[in-house]
Amino acid sequence: MAFCNMCGAQVAEGATVCAACSGRAAVLPAATTSGLTDNVAGMLAYVTFIPAIIFLVTAPYNQSRFIRFHSFQSIFLFVALVALQIGLSILTIVPFLGLIMIPLHFLVALGALALWIVLLLKANQGQMYKLPVIGDLAEKQAG
Repeated sequence: MAFCNMCGAQVAEGATVCAACSGRAAVLPAATTSGLTDNVAGMLAYVTFIPAIIFLVTAPYNQSRFIRFHSFQSIFLFVALVALQIGLSILTIVPFLGLIMIPLHFLVALGALALWIVLLLKANQGQMYKLPVIGDLAEKQAG
């Protein structure tokens, strides 16, 4: 059994058009035994790094390459952002660089928010959207 990702109605196997909403929608596979589809679990991996770690160690989720990829990418992105913010905080201590680093902190946080939203949407759409360096590392770890 499959479901439409636009309206959530059940769609016949092999169909590419939903009968309920008459839209050309990607058809998602049925939910796993826990009730989460791969795209929802991949999206939840980006909420914080804690669900990503949980998905990597629990049985039904660590079998899916899609969920493993998004979990690893979420963890690597979190580590990179923390390292970047710590580096910027250290440079803020320097007297004249503080005037430059404080707005830079804000721009990094704003960029991270925009990137987070894009990654959430791409995972929900079932796409394996790779970030330039982090995505390659996550793909290698996901196998």
